[in-house]
This record gives sequence, structure tokens and C-alpha cells, in this order.
Amino acid sequence: MHELGITQTIVDTVSEHAKGAKVQRITLEIGKLAAIMPDAVRFCFDVCCRGTVLEGATLEIIEIPGLARCRRCGTQVSLDEPFGICECGSVELDVISGQELKIKEMEVELCA
Repeated sequence: MHELGITQTIVDTVSEHAKGAKVQRITLEIGKLAAIMPDAVRFCFDVCCRGTVLEGATLEIIEIPGLARCRRCGTQVSLDEPFGICECGSVELDVISGQELKIKEMEVELCA
């Protein structure tokens, strides 16, 4: 399960950017074509956060749909897998979205 390593990297990155502040919430964008299972990331999150500034933080995941543009006719094609076929019959597709793995937001506790 490579999601454990990915989740640990996310926690490390957010911890570094938080600069010691307690993290309340993070929001991730995970593309449907990224070969990362959001449920596995959720499962690993609490374990990876133990003993860090993210312990107890809320994890929000926004799943980005797969989308490609046909090289032949220019039509946008929805994708559930990293490959597909356009209505015109072409399989020559350029992926536009769906491969993302991005830390979109982090909310930290303000020190008084």
C-alpha cells in the first residue's frame, strides 16, 4: 500500500510548513487517475499524524474527475481510467485533469 508512504510525505510537508503551529485541518485534491485510493489515505492519516502538529487534525479530500481532450477532434472526454476512447473513435487523448495530488489548504491554530 503506497498510500502509507504518500500520506507520511503529506504529513511531513504540512508539518514543515506549519512551523510548529497546531494544524486543525488539511484539504487534499486527489485525481481519479492518480492511482491513489482516497480511502487508504484516510485510513493512514491518523496513524501518520500521531505525535505531530497534525494530531487530531481533520482531513478533507476533494476527488478531481479524470478529463482528457481528444487530439483528433478536440472534444473533452471524461475518464475513469488513465485511458479511454473519444466519441469520434480516437484513443489519442491528452489528460487535462485527474492526475493531481495536491495539498490545497491547511488551517492552523493562531497563537495568542
